[in-house]
Amino acid sequence: MKTSQHISINFSTFALNAISSLPLRKKTRATYLSMLNKHIFPSLGSCPLVEVQREQIQKIISDLPPQTAAMTLAVLKTIFREAKSRQLIAISPAHGISGPQIMVTPRKFMTWEEIRHKDFGSYKTQIHFLALHGLRWSEALALSNEDIRDGRIHVNKSIHGPTKSRAGIRVIPLISEFKEFPRSPKTLNRVLKPYSVSVHSLRHSYAYLLKQQGVHVTTAQRLLGHSDPRVTMSIYTQVLDIEIDETGVILRNATS
Repeated sequence: MKTSQHISINFSTFALNAISSLPLRKKTRATYLSMLNKHIFPSLGSCPLVEVQREQIQKIISDLPPQTAAMTLAVLKTIFREAKSRQLIAISPAHGISGPQIMVTPRKFMTWEEIRHKDFGSYKTQIHFLALHGLRWSEALALSNEDIRDGRIHVNKSIHGPTKSRAGIRVIPLISEFKEFPRSPKTLNRVLKPYSVSVHSLRHSYAYLLKQQGVHVTTAQRLLGHSDPRVTMSIYTQVLDIEIDETGVILRNATS
């Protein structure tokens, strides 16, 4: 039953309260607030929370690029889920709305064989370290010598505080020398740009190296700190042209 108090709560007031009280990482909270201010508040900000309609939400996301629409819808679903849990609404108007289909193109990355022969100047050690351990930039930046012991890297934090998820807390075999990282990823990205890759691409290089060496996908998931195995599988199922050629050689030899 709608009380006068419930009806008087407008969407923006409740949304800001909900976002501030939810256990979100600092970076995630900032992203949510950005989605609210840019894409949601202009249409729904002054609307009473209990009067928001499904059609209004669909209209908002229909006018946005696919990636932005998906994130905006996720924010709306989070807010209305919280409103329902507080018994301010009976049914979420965002429930059942599907976001746009997002076409994900394979990310370009370099294999370890390519990386080891490239000239990265004074940042060779840091780039090799990322390619051979698969740390996220935020994790690498938070790493200290105390986190490296007994031939292992103990990942338990990021520059933002906690790791991205509980799965991010992990132990990785130490393969190469650790050297302190520059404060901004732009520094390494400038070095990597001539090869059309980025700092994040080095996580894919690590994942592909694990795949090449026959490391099981569930072990790779743990080493990469993925909470969802589908993310690891999306990398493990990526096939390079050289693998297709190698498969042809194997099959021709087997059938000759």
